[in-house]
Amino acid sequence: MKRRTFIKGTTAFGLGLAVFPQIAFQDSKTNISYDELIGKGNPELFGNGYKLRQEAYDAFIKMSKEALKSDINIKVVSSYRNFAHQNRIWERKYKQNINNDLSAQESIKKIIEYSTIPGTSRHHWATDIDLIDGNVAQPSSVLNPKHFDGTGCFSKFKTWMDAHANTFGFYLVYTNETNRKGFKYEPWHYSYKPLSQGYLQAYQKLNLIDIIISEQLMGCDHFSEEFITNYLNQNILDINPELL
Repeated sequence: MKRRTFIKGTTAFGLGLAVFPQIAFQDSKTNISYDELIGKGNPELFGNGYKLRQEAYDAFIKMSKEALKSDINIKVVSSYRNFAHQNRIWERKYKQNINNDLSAQESIKKIIEYSTIPGTSRHHWATDIDLIDGNVAQPSSVLNPKHFDGTGCFSKFKTWMDAHANTFGFYLVYTNETNRKGFKYEPWHYSYKPLSQGYLQAYQKLNLIDIIISEQLMGCDHFSEEFITNYLNQNILDINPELL
């Protein structure tokens, strides 16, 4: 099915939700709105140089203090990202790939190796953070899996996090499990489970197609029904099972 045909069919039976999905959704259990789930809300955030919801922030401060006892200075590379921020990342990478002679489909495939489609990022929830060790010499590209394993500069940090992060409620999201699909291994991306687990459950009540239709993302004409289904099942849901 071609994307334009798919959008037309979807809109025919769900126009109200597709155009104004925020009117139809408010999750009572998590008390998080549609806008907050897709990064367009205005959550109360805490942190200096990074932004998290208060419960996640409090847990992060406790974890950081404990890590310092082992000479590990947990440094936040990325935390809360709103829709506009994620969209800028998406459009920059999309245009760059097209300028490098990739087709639209090839560009999208390359982007979603590590970056999310705007409106679908866990960073929209202010529960997830990208972390490294600030006490070691910083490589030019800090978010590279090779730095976290073996003799890599962040291997001590990763070993400490493997042993202690769960105690504070933080869990690795995109593991190196062999059979896992979707985003590639990210040894730096942690999620505060006591909040994010409920947010993911709330997010699953949304219609991903509606989000894409209403936001008219760059390149969305090349999102087929099959692509959207696979993205949901693999990139959003094929994560560390402890976070489901």
